[in-house]
Amino acid sequence: MITIKEMADMIGVSTTTVSNVIHGKTGEVSQKTVEKIQKMLDDYDYVPNMNARNLAQNESKIIGVALKSRKDKYENMIKDPFMGEVIGAIERSVRAKGYFMMIYISNEIDEIVQYISSWNVDGLVLIGMIHDDCLKVKHKCKKPMILIDSYSSKETTTYSNVGLEDAKGALEMTRYLIQNGHTRIAFLSDNCEGVDYERFSGYQMALQEAGIKYAEDDFILLRPGELEESLKEIYELSANYTAYFCISDYYAALVINYLKDRGKKIPEDISVVGFDDNFYGQLVRPALTTVHQNPSEKGELAVDILIEVIQKKVEEGSRILLPTHLVIRDSVKIIK
Repeated sequence: MITIKEMADMIGVSTTTVSNVIHGKTGEVSQKTVEKIQKMLDDYDYVPNMNARNLAQNESKIIGVALKSRKDKYENMIKDPFMGEVIGAIERSVRAKGYFMMIYISNEIDEIVQYISSWNVDGLVLIGMIHDDCLKVKHKCKKPMILIDSYSSKETTTYSNVGLEDAKGALEMTRYLIQNGHTRIAFLSDNCEGVDYERFSGYQMALQEAGIKYAEDDFILLRPGELEESLKEIYELSANYTAYFCISDYYAALVINYLKDRGKKIPEDISVVGFDDNFYGQLVRPALTTVHQNPSEKGELAVDILIEVIQKKVEEGSRILLPTHLVIRDSVKIIK
């Protein structure tokens, strides 16, 4: 491949002039010279050597994204509407800032650490990390990093995190159900960790402030690997409750369809609400009452903060909780 120096010698200009034209900095270059250089670039099919340029500037221009999945829940984690929107927003934002994105997904944190510790990246976005996962990453990877939706150990408070007012959103939704006459409300989730625990806590707080006693049976565990059996149990237990609060719109849609297929009327026989406000809740009928969040904002904000940390404009440690709000549709019955 022809080099910048060879082109400069052939045209009779400096290597700086050729480099400026290659990178779009033509403000101080005559139009005639720009055209000559551009023609030579086209004739020789010149492709800039980004690796050499980044090496010279001591940066890779790559942002690594690591997602910890759950083998019992996801065959393809990107199919999840929330995760797909977050990843899409991260990629758009990374590209807009002149960086590239690398991504690795695994349900084993040790495997994630093994791979990403070998990456030559300028920074890392970590998603799905719980307990001490991010501490393991930090131990091996000394790059700037930001977490999305992390509710990990207190030792992670020095790391930047973009999260959501999960507990507040669940609190407001449970209050809404109670205000509409519901006192027998079950909480449906496939775990009680991280984000799910925060939402469960909000649900419990609303019951407590309303003087409604919570029983352990009111937490109904969904088993992703045995989903049909879980839905059957939910159907059988539905006579004990007037409302189901599902941890996500995905589960709410599954519950609504399963109950309706077996003769239950929603919300006449039982109300169902969700959390996320994605297309599942918008497509299911009756349209789902849910808690709105903006996954794209999470992804974009995470990239913004990470780039500022990389460029040493801010220190690591930002803790941001984005707001939620209720979206009232048709899946809740008013009990008088």
